[in-house]
Amino acid sequence: MNDSQHGMSRRRMLGALAGVAGAAAVGASGWASAAGADGNGLLVPAGKRGIILYSVRDRIGAAPDTTGVPYGFERVLGRLAEIGYKEVEFAGYNQSTAILGRQITPQEIRKILDDNGLRANGSHASIPGTVTPDTVAAFERTLDTAEILGMSHIGTGSDPTNSNYKADWDAAVDRWNFFGEMAAARGLKLYTHNHDAAYNFLLDSGPLDALGRPTRSSGVRKLDYFIAHTNPEWVWFEMDIYWAHVAQHRFRTYTDPDGVVQTSVFDPLAVVAAQPIRFPLFHAKDGAFNPNSSAGYDMVPLGQGDIDYGNFFANMGAKGYHNPMWEQDNAPGGAADPGRSLRYAEVSLQHMSGLRG
Repeated sequence: MNDSQHGMSRRRMLGALAGVAGAAAVGASGWASAAGADGNGLLVPAGKRGIILYSVRDRIGAAPDTTGVPYGFERVLGRLAEIGYKEVEFAGYNQSTAILGRQITPQEIRKILDDNGLRANGSHASIPGTVTPDTVAAFERTLDTAEILGMSHIGTGSDPTNSNYKADWDAAVDRWNFFGEMAAARGLKLYTHNHDAAYNFLLDSGPLDALGRPTRSSGVRKLDYFIAHTNPEWVWFEMDIYWAHVAQHRFRTYTDPDGVVQTSVFDPLAVVAAQPIRFPLFHAKDGAFNPNSSAGYDMVPLGQGDIDYGNFFANMGAKGYHNPMWEQDNAPGGAADPGRSLRYAEVSLQHMSGLRG
């Protein structure tokens, strides 16, 4: 995205708000087809409009208060359903014990979802860092909870490894294939959610350092390597579109095996378009272009930034298959503005609903 496109993409986002989405037909490939974007050019059908509850974590975790703002799972999920969300992604299963006098159970959360016509479609749960009998048993319990809540996907909010080195990514491939096969056996897709660091360049060649590790790159990005080496039936992906654009801003050069600095600008859309089925979920998080920020963007509600979501959703392929979840890390307004995260959720849903292509 060049500077002349900043602002133009915002105007695309500020189009007419959503009409009523028609019923999606199920195509031969097994996913719900948007039938030409629901026949009205809608890029996100009504049933695919989601939110990760991290965006409203302040109100999920709030104790009963006198602000008049919803708190806890029952009231917050009820409000999100009123706004128009249909899918939720979890970021923990706890609320204030002051609400029930104890912690809420997954079975009780499931009833709240069902009562409000909501579907759980993922969770940033914990994926074990090792494979042992204890971690396998712990992951089985994670899968149990996902099944109780009716999820199709189960995932994590962190990269498979924080390392830049090929050997560590090879180990991560083996571990994720193992747990991904476990999830697939129970009808769940195991996914990794990634921030910008996953799109940095893999250190896989050149002279070795004092610990025997490579110091240069062939130009392959870390997550591209992981995608290519994991089993496509067991390991899936949730792109955070905001952080992928931050990676486009941050990781533009690498030192090749001969010691020459090379330029390679990351293209988030191209990654998805090359394998759209492996990206069932997205975080639809917007950013206002800021050349003075190290990230290149400042987080803002969906539709108030410069990331071209209309172009992205129109051109990523497998129309009607993907599930975008609105997220904004800084949506909570704290004690000074306890209703801000839910207001931002409403504004962002309106813009998601209005995306046309």
